[in-house]
Amino acid sequence: MEAPTMPMKTPANGFAPKAPSSQRSEDALAVLGASLAMQPYAKRGVPVADVPIRVVLADDHTLFRAGLRVLLRQAADIEIIGEASSGSDAVAVTERLAPDVLVMDLDMSEPDGSAATRLLTERRSATRILILSMFSEDEFLLPLLEAGASGYLTKDAAEQELVEAIRAVSRGDVYVRPRVARLLAAHQRTRGKSPHDRLTDQYEQLSRRERDVLELMAKGFGGVEIGQKLGISNKTVETYKERIEEKLGLRHRSEYVNFALEIGLLHR
Repeated sequence: MEAPTMPMKTPANGFAPKAPSSQRSEDALAVLGASLAMQPYAKRGVPVADVPIRVVLADDHTLFRAGLRVLLRQAADIEIIGEASSGSDAVAVTERLAPDVLVMDLDMSEPDGSAATRLLTERRSATRILILSMFSEDEFLLPLLEAGASGYLTKDAAEQELVEAIRAVSRGDVYVRPRVARLLAAHQRTRGKSPHDRLTDQYEQLSRRERDVLELMAKGFGGVEIGQKLGISNKTVETYKERIEEKLGLRHRSEYVNFALEIGLLHR
């Protein structure tokens, strides 16, 4: 993932990666991971705000914005003061209303969420920007933080984490999903090692059962078959897979296969 060359708006936690090179981008990710792992929300959640958090919602899907309104109305400390259906609308509404937090979709037009974030940063807006996207963090996280965003959350995680994410960025923290923060922090610990050694270190974080499930998944067995081989229920297999995803970021079978090949599991 290549970071853009423009300087990043420095968040309240002091994280400010500057480098455009691939190596420096890795260094920035490592620093970010270490920093995020120490944030209060990563350990015990974010408390309810003392005063209402004023929020603007920006998404080009009317029904999705309606769903967000219903979700956020459950939080007594969050007040929705405006909405936008495009990037240009998001910039205009944010400059007019000066919300505490702008929750903005990445994939919008006129301009997209990334360009709108950069524009608001260049205009020195005090609003904290939380990107809400259907895309995973892998490709977009660091460039968006460098553009001035204060957090990144995937839409599939919004129901569980959006309220906490809004509270976190309104307090001056940088927010990404706890799983991503842990992965980035692990990256910090493995810098300077070869790719094989890094993967081996990650593999060693798994329990014996998690390793068994990973290996059988990589060999093509389904959840029911894995349960039968290990003498556990399919539900328990799914629990182990969730833990593997949390620790290693593996989601699809192809990723299990590639990981197992890299560390030599499939050659044993």
